[in-house]
Amino acid sequence: MFARGWWFSLVHMNWLFKEEPSSYSFHQFSKDGSTSWVGVRNPVAQKHLRSVKKGDRVFFYHTGNEKAVVGIAKATSDAYPDPNDKTGKLAVVDIAPVQSLKRPVTLAEIKASKAFAEFPLTRLPRLSVMPVSDAEWKEIERMAST
Repeated sequence: MFARGWWFSLVHMNWLFKEEPSSYSFHQFSKDGSTSWVGVRNPVAQKHLRSVKKGDRVFFYHTGNEKAVVGIAKATSDAYPDPNDKTGKLAVVDIAPVQSLKRPVTLAEIKASKAFAEFPLTRLPRLSVMPVSDAEWKEIERMAST
């Protein structure tokens, strides 16, 4: 008999991580092969980051002039305390690139689709780490392939 809630650990989540491409682009991330996602200070974004588990999928979003989902990554660790944070309040997570999208999916395209009415990217545009529903994930992948 399994302990109550055993299935929860088998479920992976989807996330969107935002970064200014002039600071760290998906291209550079792909060349590096992995990174620790650090520097998130917003309390809500930190709450989301602390929820990331190894194996979760991550959309890599370029902010600034691009404003587009450009690639897919995966979490290679659970979130853990930021070793550089003396307060012990901040978390980081390790991620690795999976692939570039066939074409970027812009924020304008996302905002124009009713499928994203509840998507945090359209409602909380300054949030740097946010959840992505399975339906939203599939729709962005579909849009990227057209």
